[in-house]
Amino acid sequence: MKILNQKLILILILGVSAFAHLWNPVGFPEIFYDEGIYMQRSMNIINGVGPQEGKFYDHPFFGQIFLGSILYLIGYPDSANPTFDSAENLYLIPRIVMGLLAVFDTFLIYKIAQKRYDSKIAIFASLLFAVMPIGWITRRILLDSILLPFVLLSILFVLQSQNSERKTLLVFFSGVFLGLAILTKIPAFTMIPVVTYLTYSMHKNKKLLLFVLIPALLIPMIWPVYSMAVSQFEYWQQGVLWQAQRQNTGIHNTVLSFGAIDPVLFGLGIAGLIYCGVKKNWFVLFWAIPFIVFLSLIGYTQYFHWMILLPVFCISASILIANLGQNLKQKRLIPIFVILATVLFGLTSNIMLLSLDVTHNQFESAKFAAKLGKENMIPVLAGPQFMWIYNGVFGQDMLDYSEVLFKQSPERFVLIADPHFYLDYYRGQELSQLYNSTKTIAVFPSVKSDYDVYQYPYSSLGYNYDAGTIEIKIFDDLSN
Repeated sequence: MKILNQKLILILILGVSAFAHLWNPVGFPEIFYDEGIYMQRSMNIINGVGPQEGKFYDHPFFGQIFLGSILYLIGYPDSANPTFDSAENLYLIPRIVMGLLAVFDTFLIYKIAQKRYDSKIAIFASLLFAVMPIGWITRRILLDSILLPFVLLSILFVLQSQNSERKTLLVFFSGVFLGLAILTKIPAFTMIPVVTYLTYSMHKNKKLLLFVLIPALLIPMIWPVYSMAVSQFEYWQQGVLWQAQRQNTGIHNTVLSFGAIDPVLFGLGIAGLIYCGVKKNWFVLFWAIPFIVFLSLIGYTQYFHWMILLPVFCISASILIANLGQNLKQKRLIPIFVILATVLFGLTSNIMLLSLDVTHNQFESAKFAAKLGKENMIPVLAGPQFMWIYNGVFGQDMLDYSEVLFKQSPERFVLIADPHFYLDYYRGQELSQLYNSTKTIAVFPSVKSDYDVYQYPYSSLGYNYDAGTIEIKIFDDLSN
């Protein structure tokens, strides 16, 4: 009966997680600049172009191989029934894939916490991951969303190896999953300490460490080896150095972002990490500290880089909550009351956010610009969010506006001046000249203007930057 109850609880948690991660997948959050980049690379996989996009080695290529393979197997993009006026459909399916990965993450967090601790902490941790507002960052088509389940699988397989007759095989596959995570995005290497700690602390066998470390280190080497095979190792070196030397935005900015998006989980997570530090919970510490140190040392950081730490924040917060009121008569009721109140607050806040449609002006402006360019037979200059759609699927002449930094702009063009264009405005005088030489013919206001982005939970809208007001501008004989 107890096992049946646990299964029922897990099913209910996964149902709540599915609601939180799959409801309104295209409407919220905004279509982020980087999503267009990774969708273009995934489309390259589908079209048989190859895993590497040109000579720009910014990240390893397993992410696009993984996503592109899934989309290819379900007949994408034809399965999305795309039309010129329904670009939303082309983002719907990959965002559903991201949502399903997040639901799978919820399951893995439950199993990890259950195996390492107990069912109570497993329930608490998986519920926090399922419903807290910070979870919306997993909805985007980003490498961080793709690598997370591989990191969790790596940890779970090590835990499953304890008292198992197949411990060598399980540890080896743990290393394989960790290697694939690193081949998705290099910062996943910071998970090596927690995986090796678990392997050695549970088995006290140094030889087993080789079974986890060899695949974890060799699989990512596929990336530089590939660059050498195609005579592009120099570009690989340049790409890696470029990532390492990007402008230092400081970890404090991403800390403030996390706190603004989800102050409750951030506060509970930090308190939980401190509590685990006092209790010398090495599993939690080896998971969290290496990545935090890495994030402090590298130059360029973003709030969604915290995604890899969301599970350990949920676990450490759950350990803290589970131990509340230990010396009181109500020691069983206090943790349950705290977690229910937190989950109810988180779910309510999430519903308020997820019901918003912040992408409407993005899609409408892209359709307007594409139609204008098609009717007048002139190219459209835009960011990558929609270039892969109109170029690759509809055969529309849409160009990356940043190309004007390297070559002359077209004699006639339509420009989609979205918020990310304004960020790039000062990259070179060519972009400012491009903007100033055009005439605004349409403006698509942002839904964000209807809400106070300094008031929780709408503070998350401040991190939906690309959904700001968008101008459609034209340089043509008709307007100049």
